[in-house]
Amino acid sequence: MNTRRRREPVELVIESLSHEGRGVARNDGKTVFVHGALPGERVVARILRKRGRFDEAEALEIIEASPQRIEPRCAHFGTCGGCALQHLGEADQLAHKQSVLVELLEHPHGLRAEHLREPVRGPQWGYRRKARLGVKLVVKKGGVIVGFRERASPYVTDCQHCDTLDPRVGGILPRLRSLVDGLTIAARVPQFEIACSDERVVLIVRHLDPLDDADCTALLAFAEVHGVEIWLQSGGLDTVKPLAGSDQVLRYTVADCELAFTPVDFTQVNDAINRQMVELALDRLAVDDTDRILDLFCGLGNFTLPMARRAAHVAGFEGDAALIERARLNAERNGLANCRFEVADLADEGQLRTIETTGVNKMLVDPPRSGALAVFENLPLDAIERLVYVSCNPVTFARDAALLCGEHGFTLAETGILDMFPQTAHVESLSLFVR
Repeated sequence: MNTRRRREPVELVIESLSHEGRGVARNDGKTVFVHGALPGERVVARILRKRGRFDEAEALEIIEASPQRIEPRCAHFGTCGGCALQHLGEADQLAHKQSVLVELLEHPHGLRAEHLREPVRGPQWGYRRKARLGVKLVVKKGGVIVGFRERASPYVTDCQHCDTLDPRVGGILPRLRSLVDGLTIAARVPQFEIACSDERVVLIVRHLDPLDDADCTALLAFAEVHGVEIWLQSGGLDTVKPLAGSDQVLRYTVADCELAFTPVDFTQVNDAINRQMVELALDRLAVDDTDRILDLFCGLGNFTLPMARRAAHVAGFEGDAALIERARLNAERNGLANCRFEVADLADEGQLRTIETTGVNKMLVDPPRSGALAVFENLPLDAIERLVYVSCNPVTFARDAALLCGEHGFTLAETGILDMFPQTAHVESLSLFVR
């Protein structure tokens, strides 16, 4: 009886917006995170999950709407887990993300940047060039469904269209559904991987059972009609290959460099933001022909090669051997002999201490969500004059920034967000540390 009463809708007043883009309210003194609600709103909400210190809920009705609220563009918003902020306008999204970055620096760590840079902005729609879409045969829904995973759920959203995806893919989701529906192994295709360049669109079809000749013919016909390439994946990443033709790499350009990549390589999802981000990094590092620079978590050379165009020497380190090989080839293609690339686990204390830093005066780090704590705990930084930190997680960035400023004598000269993932609560940032 008590459980049922707790599950009945409750009226809540939303006080603020959480870092993940949920409204924050109080119910009988307990914090409640409310999906789909904005600060200042009065809503009717249903409690979905009860935790020890907080509850999770979803807004059922907006009694009093915030003046910030806008109509979501996508009919799937609220169900699909791909977006969290479509009910908030662009300016307000940017202000929220900037405030998350500032708050995480100030409150736990007492840090404040000397300059808070204006957000780096790009297209709000059609920006996403890399994505993974779930595929599921659901008989009750009439066949195969294709889309992102539902919010906080393993189920696949039945997406008819996606405005955040590159339009060459976002506009053909029903046709992808029909394509898989017609395969002999429709129930054994769990996902599509998407990788786009300016000229090409690759769809990687993950299949758990072999495709027969009729399946392959259907896939090739689809590729011809829609101007895409079909690649297949029957197992691990080493099984990814084009269905037809040679294994050709894709390419993108940034800061006068052309970088080749395969559809499974890590690249930034937002090309417009990536171009601005690289130029901003070069500017904030003030790269000149006397500099010797260390680029950690270098990937396939996204920052390394543009820096090498201006610096005396750049050394790139990365844990993925395939990306390091790609970076070396990219350096050759761009005629850059003043850079070198090495494989290293940058979370491993022993491997970090083997990295040669003699003569290095500047550094760029672009770590995964776990951050770069091991780097800053094990590499000598006394000779580093300027350090640019590109972050995809403001929590670990704030932790690392506190270490750089508190123990290594740096000043946080500038910080600000990069709107890499519009319509989501994801916070990407680029920051400059100086002596």
